[in-house]
Amino acid sequence: MPGLSASDVVNVTVTLTPIAIPLRNFGALVIVGSTEGVIDVTQRLRPYATINDVAADFGTTAPEYLAANLFFEQSPQPAFCYIGRWAQSATHAWLHGAVLPPSSQVMSFWNPVTTGSMAITIDGVIRNLSGLNFASAVNMNGVASIIQAALPVGCTCTWSQSYQRFDVRGSATGTAATISYASATGSGTDISTRTGLSQAAQASVPVNGIPTETPLACVQTLTSMSNDWYGIMFAPANTTDISDSNYQDVANFIEACNPSRFFGITTQSPAVVDATQSGDLASVLQGLQFQHTAIQYSTSSPYAIASLFGRAFTVDFTANNSTLTLKFKTEPGITAEYLNENQARALRSKNCNSFVWYNNSIAIVQEGVMCGGYFIDERHGVDWLQSNISNSLWNILYLAPTKIPQTDDGVHVLRTGVESAIADGVNNGLVAPGVWQAPGFGQLQQGAYLSKGFYTYVPSVNVQPEAIRAQRIAPTIQAAVKFAGAVHFANCIVSVNR
Repeated sequence: MPGLSASDVVNVTVTLTPIAIPLRNFGALVIVGSTEGVIDVTQRLRPYATINDVAADFGTTAPEYLAANLFFEQSPQPAFCYIGRWAQSATHAWLHGAVLPPSSQVMSFWNPVTTGSMAITIDGVIRNLSGLNFASAVNMNGVASIIQAALPVGCTCTWSQSYQRFDVRGSATGTAATISYASATGSGTDISTRTGLSQAAQASVPVNGIPTETPLACVQTLTSMSNDWYGIMFAPANTTDISDSNYQDVANFIEACNPSRFFGITTQSPAVVDATQSGDLASVLQGLQFQHTAIQYSTSSPYAIASLFGRAFTVDFTANNSTLTLKFKTEPGITAEYLNENQARALRSKNCNSFVWYNNSIAIVQEGVMCGGYFIDERHGVDWLQSNISNSLWNILYLAPTKIPQTDDGVHVLRTGVESAIADGVNNGLVAPGVWQAPGFGQLQQGAYLSKGFYTYVPSVNVQPEAIRAQRIAPTIQAAVKFAGAVHFANCIVSVNR
């Protein structure tokens, strides 16, 4: 007999709390290239955890690989990067087949097929392939070659060993480039599913071509696709592929991005080390005071900024004493510059970074600055701190089981969350005790010593305008934060008596 329900006497309800939003990754770099046949214009972004993974997709001579190699060569080594796709020229249409199981990759599966057929629409024309004879195929590349021979001139069918699939590409480019799933023709032996190119086989969604896009349009697309990355750079095949005005357009956009982003550029222009010239890219960006763009001069590599990114992006803001300055760091894989004092001063005046030799046989990065003059580590830290405070306040409001009351006690909870987020900056070395040299607020006076490295102030809810209170907006929390900074230069006076 089932009996009466125990819940009539004891009723237990279990509620799972929401999951807090994760911290943003401030070590994720996107290397943007235009190599076709690896990442299509629908996928756009692909993560890579090792340089071997990059080599498997791009080989060891592609610009994307060369830039990624500099990024991963840094020590300590960054965790991963993204590679993004730029449509530098109008793109072809692509159909990526489903991953084939091992049983579909043996020749005993293909050799018996002597009347293979399938239909596929490429560039607006239905192509009925028939009479495909795989009796002599010895591997999957051979199978792909037989299919390609039946396609129109300019179209390709290749076997991807890395992804265990067939890839079909049309011949047209731009808006005229279209492709469909493969399907059965009704005669012969259907291979549309056998190849994984049919919708029933779960092939990827067909990718149609797009027109040529500017670097700015590419970055805007990548920005709209994901907030998972923080830094971005281009890896063009030739240094002339992207003009200075193109770089300036991207820098303008990155400066206004929310959430914040970081743009890196490598210049090889000799005008940069000439103090008499002001039309070079470094001078222009310096004049525009961009705070989210950094530029590096390098005669040896058009991708040198990747190494700078690689070192900066190893910072773990959750770890103790983990923040750094980029000055005095090295760039493995980059040949250091031999500069005279005038050239070095020209770079410094234009806020252009470089990796240079000193006469003590040591090569270092200098000065580690953004185009607008802020140090890269400070800009990086400010962006992290802003995100950390935002996450802290969001999670307090989101995870509250009932509500945060609009009272002084409730606002104190928010203030405590802000202080906790800033205290993380004390732990990682970004923030430190010091004298506040700016105008004060609340009880803080200019010249006061911040013993904790920060000070927060929030007025009472009782002095809020009623119209603001009615909108359930908390009083504004103000925070004064003292950065720890870093020593870049040292002086010493020695007096000798005898």
